[in-house]
Amino acid sequence: MSELRLISKHAGTVLVGQLAVMAFGVVDTVIAGRYSDQALAALSVGSAIYISVYVGLIGIVQALLPIWAELHGARRPEALGASLRQSLYLCALLTLAGVAALLSPGPLLRWAQVPEAMQGEVRQYLAVLAVALLPSLLFRIYSTFNQSLGHPLLITALQLGALLVKIPLSIWLVAGGGGLAPLGVVGCAWATLVVNYGLMLFALLMLRTQGLYHPYLLWVAMEKLDWRQIGGFVRLGIPGGMAYLVEVTSFTLMALFIARLGTTASASHQIAASMASVLYMVPLSIAIACSARVSFWTGAGQSAQAARAVWTGFRLVALTAITLSAILLIASRSIAGLYSATPAVAQLAAGLLLWVAVYHVGDAMQAVCGFLLRCYRITFTPLLLYAVMLWGLGLLGGYTLAYQGLGPYPAMPSAVSFWAASTAGMALVALSLAGLLWYAVRRSTRSAVKSEAAATA
Repeated sequence: MSELRLISKHAGTVLVGQLAVMAFGVVDTVIAGRYSDQALAALSVGSAIYISVYVGLIGIVQALLPIWAELHGARRPEALGASLRQSLYLCALLTLAGVAALLSPGPLLRWAQVPEAMQGEVRQYLAVLAVALLPSLLFRIYSTFNQSLGHPLLITALQLGALLVKIPLSIWLVAGGGGLAPLGVVGCAWATLVVNYGLMLFALLMLRTQGLYHPYLLWVAMEKLDWRQIGGFVRLGIPGGMAYLVEVTSFTLMALFIARLGTTASASHQIAASMASVLYMVPLSIAIACSARVSFWTGAGQSAQAARAVWTGFRLVALTAITLSAILLIASRSIAGLYSATPAVAQLAAGLLLWVAVYHVGDAMQAVCGFLLRCYRITFTPLLLYAVMLWGLGLLGGYTLAYQGLGPYPAMPSAVSFWAASTAGMALVALSLAGLLWYAVRRSTRSAVKSEAAATA
């Protein structure tokens, strides 16, 4: 099977599962929007904080993919199983940090000047999700393990099943019925909690019963904490997770700054952010599949094959990104109308979706470049680029345009100011990372050629 077909097949399977998970947020957005504009605004702020915490943590876990894929390529299944067990120690530390952050949102809410009337509901929403964090991270480890093996089908099946539970459960808990009082936006969090624990239990069942996992000897006695392995996880995972955090918070934090513009602005931004997240699932899935193949070939000592996998994934992402952006440009008004029945919210959201269409091209290219750079153990430079371009030019630039003005231009208090600045920042990040990836692949290939020449001399 060609590299393109392998990556496409893997990415397609991952995409279905990722869209199912992303549909959790879309479902919550639609249900909350139909329930009330106030619930949708509270969800916008609450989900922005949760995603900011959660994405940073899963970014660290996802960064383990190249480590495990290299062990798979080197045909060292027992070492891979031992590495997986060591990751549980990392998961415990990440859970403690995440729970502490979700239970203490007060300073952030006050700093962002979120209206006092909205804060109580946001705090309740985050408290429930704090309890749901541990099973979510454990399932992410299971997911990353399967992706490193090139077998994402079980993950996708579980995620699709979880969506079928999530939809009716969210509707019931948000709106009430059957003797249950309406919980509003907090009902979305309770539905997520139930689903996360269900996914964790099914993952444990699969690991225990499926023959696919037998070569990895997963169920032997747990080893003591191996600081050498944990150090390797941290060196790759922390910069990767932080870069992921900067990337996501560069636009999720917009929700907190936009909240002071009122319910209409917050609700419309939530629609735009939700659509941007949905579109991102396509390049993310390709990046996951491509990085698994690149690391597999690296572990097998085949750098030329790894390079071919890099450029195959890169071209595939470029093609899909341009196609999806064109579709969004054409259908922006129709999509906005599906999210909200309020004309003012739908109209403002339609304008923001035009910016999302342009934003997505840069977002897609930086996603695949960021993942592939981790395969070459390059993580710190991308982190610096993300911080400067996305937090500096994107978030700070948007805040300046919206509330302070820029040079001779007066302040433009609109969500459009934030999306315009973020789009410019994302484009610069994508160009910079593409150049860095080209350099990394070229250096790796040259190094391999020199090593082969030395070995045959």
